[in-house]
Amino acid sequence: MELRDIEIFLALAEELHFGRTAERLHITPSRVSHVIKKLERRIGGPLFERTSRTVRLTPLGERLRNDLHPHYQGLQEGVKRAVLAARQKTEVLRIGMIGGGNAQDLRLFLETFADRNPGTELQIRSMAFGHPFGPLRNGEVDIAILWLPVREPDLTVGPVLFTEPIVLCVPAGHPFAGRESVSYEDLADQVIIDTAMPRYWSEAVVPSRTPSGRPITVGPKADDILQVIAVVASGEAVVPVHAQTARYFNRPDIAYVPIHDAPLAHWALIWRGDNETDAVNRFAQVVSDLGPLAL
Repeated sequence: MELRDIEIFLALAEELHFGRTAERLHITPSRVSHVIKKLERRIGGPLFERTSRTVRLTPLGERLRNDLHPHYQGLQEGVKRAVLAARQKTEVLRIGMIGGGNAQDLRLFLETFADRNPGTELQIRSMAFGHPFGPLRNGEVDIAILWLPVREPDLTVGPVLFTEPIVLCVPAGHPFAGRESVSYEDLADQVIIDTAMPRYWSEAVVPSRTPSGRPITVGPKADDILQVIAVVASGEAVVPVHAQTARYFNRPDIAYVPIHDAPLAHWALIWRGDNETDAVNRFAQVVSDLGPLAL
């Protein structure tokens, strides 16, 4: 059994979704399906139950996952320790940021932490907003920078790094594109992108109703910021986004308009409650000492 096949099996056992597994591992869904079928032929039984709506582990699949996971994790840790030793580092802290993040805005935190902790290597990991808590739960990142509120019982909400406005992303030719600002009430007459994220979390940016109670029409779905940009640019929909999007995704075919009645977004450090390491606490202390920033 090849190591890559084990990685694909374990990722699917966690995601229980062929598309998300493929996106996470940067391969195609057909590649995931091919590997799973190959493993099932080798083992002699089904590892997953598949329907048009769900994917779940069979008892045989659960046993294989439980047997393989600690050994695979041990291999990863061994390689990580060797890499750190070669770089004269003693530990690594992986920070997850939505859509590739806004690390340039956060240089004060990152550089201060690096100065205080020369033996710790900081690594930035991109996360999709459609699956914001998964990378924390599966161990891909140690800390995530996410907008509030985060109401997940297994996750800890740390200090706020920064605040920023909410703006409306529209096609360049849209009637709103020339305005100085719009209101959430204006969205009642628009089609809004349906973002694949926890509903309570999306409501902080994309409300389901206007302030007066009028429903906001939901249209095409998007799982990440690149899909959002493509849908808006095509003229299919508009969507409220954080102001950093205008800086990092500035294009001639879209425009960003301030939403004057939107509250400021607050972005905080989030980590898994059972993974509160010394490095996590040291980074949180840096943020507490220096933040929050007003972007």
